[in-house]
Amino acid sequence: MKINIGIDEEQRKAIAHGLSVLLADTYTLYLKTHNYHWNVTGPMFQTLHTLFETQYTELAVAVDDIAERIRALGEFAPGSYKEYAKLTNLKEADGIPAAEDMIKDLVKGQEAIAKTARSIVPVADGASDEVTLDLLTQRMTVHEKNAWMLRSLVA
Repeated sequence: MKINIGIDEEQRKAIAHGLSVLLADTYTLYLKTHNYHWNVTGPMFQTLHTLFETQYTELAVAVDDIAERIRALGEFAPGSYKEYAKLTNLKEADGIPAAEDMIKDLVKGQEAIAKTARSIVPVADGASDEVTLDLLTQRMTVHEKNAWMLRSLVA
């Protein structure tokens, strides 16, 4: 069936593409955060292990929300490592970094996703897509707060 939600096809495709990048970034950060949760060591182990779990759990929910918005716009959501690797702005970590380097890397990831979300705002705003704008606002809020909390752990 034809989609008739008040956003034309070209705008829906542009918004969905931006959301696909956001999805890839979010999934990549989810994997990285989960990896760090499993492998963190040192005197801050318990604090970081718990914080990373809180953050990767929230990212898992976000992945679903973003993918479902892409589908509601009539496009298919990317769902493979291969697709994510092509779309993401984040780099995978090599090896297992020290705890403080994990924190710094996650700050960069959180900030990058906030920027990705912010880059989609003009496209969604131009289409009067308040649903996507709400999702983007929620994502920016979470990622900016997470970046702040992580930054607070390092001098």
